[in-house]
Amino acid sequence: MRHLVNEAKLAQRILIDSAGTGDWHIGAPPDERAQHAAGRRGYQLAALRGRQITAADFERFDLLIAMDDRNVAALRQICPSGQRDKIRLLMEFVPEADSRWGGAREIIDPYFGGAEGFEQVLDQCEAACRGLIAALRPQLLA
Repeated sequence: MRHLVNEAKLAQRILIDSAGTGDWHIGAPPDERAQHAAGRRGYQLAALRGRQITAADFERFDLLIAMDDRNVAALRQICPSGQRDKIRLLMEFVPEADSRWGGAREIIDPYFGGAEGFEQVLDQCEAACRGLIAALRPQLLA
């Protein structure tokens, strides 16, 4: 998302962060397979470190984007009253014209599979992030 936001010249308008719903990767870098797959596409992840989402993130951000329904449920558990509309699934933003994903609702979890799963995750994320930027652009440039 950061790369695509920079390409779209919207970095001054969009604040991006990443956090997990669980505490098992706090302070850890991304999975080496993810770093390798991302590096082949020109994305550098090595400096990133895991953190856990907090209720304060609902105040700080306009959208909280989840990869799957399990994470949506976890976000809803900590969501302050009246802010559930900020929670969205990333795949909601894949343009309808992009039929590669067959209406998939969730980003696949590649953790227990091979390296090819990380490539598929990147494909899904790139398509959805392009759609998210397209959805945000009219509000940001108004």
